[in-house]
Amino acid sequence: MTEEPYRWVEAIANRREYVEDQLRRGSPIVLLNFSDGLLLLTVSRETRKIFEIYDRVGFAALGHPADIERMRLAAIDLAHVEGFNRAAEDVSLRRLVNYGLSPALKTAFEQVFAAPHIVKMVMAELGAKPDDDLIVKLDYDGSLARSEIEMKEPFDVLAGTAKAEDAMLQYLVKNNGNPRRSLDDAIRLAAQTWAVGMHAVTDSSEEPDTVRILREHLKTRHVEAAVLERSRSAAGKFRLLDEKEIHSAVKDL
Repeated sequence: MTEEPYRWVEAIANRREYVEDQLRRGSPIVLLNFSDGLLLLTVSRETRKIFEIYDRVGFAALGHPADIERMRLAAIDLAHVEGFNRAAEDVSLRRLVNYGLSPALKTAFEQVFAAPHIVKMVMAELGAKPDDDLIVKLDYDGSLARSEIEMKEPFDVLAGTAKAEDAMLQYLVKNNGNPRRSLDDAIRLAAQTWAVGMHAVTDSSEEPDTVRILREHLKTRHVEAAVLERSRSAAGKFRLLDEKEIHSAVKDL
């Protein structure tokens, strides 16, 4: 009996190693502010990774498609229950994460005889003004992911390894000269940051050529992007960008 706790700890460590190995080569995600709100961007093959959750809340994830869909639906269900029981204005990202998604991920991860969720998420809530914007990152075990880099502006990244996330954040901090940037400028910066993340995943020591990396991957993938726009008159502030908008921004890279 005395060995049971140690077996559980060992099982948890093995699960962590397994999930992180599965996530390692996932396509990074960039969440970046611009003059009218927030931009979510990644480069995908076929499966979507960026979604609307509720009015002012956007969601993006990397991991197994089934687990991404499972967490997306859980977030939508939680948001609609909150909106029905209270009011649409009372649906907040903090409540969705703290009382719904985080406990669900933690429970799934600690049930060592069931499959864990292979997923990492970043969610954004658009505020009435830029200072009210909120970004939350959730790891596969339900913990809130924290960055070691202090950021004054509301932007963040998600990648399969800590090394890739650090490289992407360093690149953003270095090139984040204009927080009031246009949407086109934000798309270009986010796409180049994505390329930095993909380069870091390969463990290469060479300086990344972001344009070459991006062009190489776009032969078999496409840029997926969405915005949360403050000036959008509709109740839902989320909007997927079409191919023309994306191509117009990245064509000169």
